[in-house]
Amino acid sequence: MADPDTAQRFETLLLPHMNSAFNVARWLTHNDQDAQDVVQEAYLRAFRFFGGFHGEDARAWLLSIVRNTFYTWHQQNRGHAAQTMMFEEDMDSLETSVADHDDSPEAMLIRSQNQKRVHKALRGLRLEYREVVVLRELEDLSYKEIAAIVGIPIGTVMSRLGRGRQQLAALLAPTDQEA
Repeated sequence: MADPDTAQRFETLLLPHMNSAFNVARWLTHNDQDAQDVVQEAYLRAFRFFGGFHGEDARAWLLSIVRNTFYTWHQQNRGHAAQTMMFEEDMDSLETSVADHDDSPEAMLIRSQNQKRVHKALRGLRLEYREVVVLRELEDLSYKEIAAIVGIPIGTVMSRLGRGRQQLAALLAPTDQEA
């Protein structure tokens, strides 16, 4: 059992990042329930190895553990049933609030449709591209932080991010039917 000071320090440094941990896990797993399991296991691991944390960036350290926990979970569950896709109501819960002065039904519908297209396109990215795009664009981490989390050189982060953005652009480009 950890001493009260360690537990307090853990709560102070890592609990504020639970939303980020869940967001990353949800994008990696494609499922709220699996993401909750991954985050719970990641927090257990983080607490277990908190003695090895030496005051660097707590958010990056935690997201690295979330990512590694996901890959362990993914390896263990690969042979099981195919990953479940999110239901539409789960997708709606991913919507972020957009500051827009036009709250007309038409504007809200267009925003909702656009968000669904972006979420579908993100789910369509290969995992190594999706994780860096999510960490950079949704979690607003620096290249250096992403490199530390993913365990790759900054140049590789940049190339994966570039390829991921290109794939996103291609997936989001209007089709002949939409034009």
